[in-house]
Amino acid sequence: MIPAPEPLPFSLDSGGKVYGRDGSVAYAGRLWVPEAPVALEFNGLAYAVMMATPSDLIDYATGFALAEGLISDAAQMGEIGVAHLDIGWILRAQIDGLDAAKLSERVRARVAESSCGLCGMENLEVVARPLPQVAPHAAITPEAIFEAGEELREHQALGRATSAAHAAAFCAPDGAILACREDVGRHNAVDKLVGAVARAGVSLGDGFLFSTARCSYEIVEKAVKAGAMTLVTISLPTSLAVARARDAGLSLWVLARNDSVICVTSR
Repeated sequence: MIPAPEPLPFSLDSGGKVYGRDGSVAYAGRLWVPEAPVALEFNGLAYAVMMATPSDLIDYATGFALAEGLISDAAQMGEIGVAHLDIGWILRAQIDGLDAAKLSERVRARVAESSCGLCGMENLEVVARPLPQVAPHAAITPEAIFEAGEELREHQALGRATSAAHAAAFCAPDGAILACREDVGRHNAVDKLVGAVARAGVSLGDGFLFSTARCSYEIVEKAVKAGAMTLVTISLPTSLAVARARDAGLSLWVLARNDSVICVTSR
């Protein structure tokens, strides 16, 4: 059983004046989407600082470590400490069997990547590196996607309150939503979901992953590395996302609406 998401961590109950083109002025209260710096430390080494919604942080740390290749199984994560400071949050995790030299090298690589996206031949080669091959799998039906899309809004408490958050959901083959996680960042939402599913000992290959994000190559890579066999997104993919999905054998459905969806790749 995958645990339900945590309650919203906090909200800023504020708003502003709404100016109409007809000259009208009204006041509208708003709930702003929570966003804060979240620092991740692994085995005592500062690894990254991400801007994220500070909820489901244990799931986030686990999914992030899986996406980074620091662990291959949630069981490798030791105790994860969560500290709330005035300036943000710190997640401190111990990873069993992680080589210190490998961790230090990965930290140096992240510095190069974060400065201007992807820099240099070495990082270009990382992007071009083949993904794991997705095993042959049964195709989902458009009806399952429509079912998931209709249900998804019910699981988006943060999205309903702010209209400014992304969601990632794990769906059963018939479209029933088994778990959902939200975040201001689309990558973070996927990492949180991956972490929640992994901690519950469930395989993403037993259903499909549904993301409200733009389908970039990073979302495709996170899905494949996490063991998903089918990815559905509300928005269109980039050319690199399509190429990476096809090379890996990931079934990719995009532009999911309540009455139509595009099947880009299917295995």
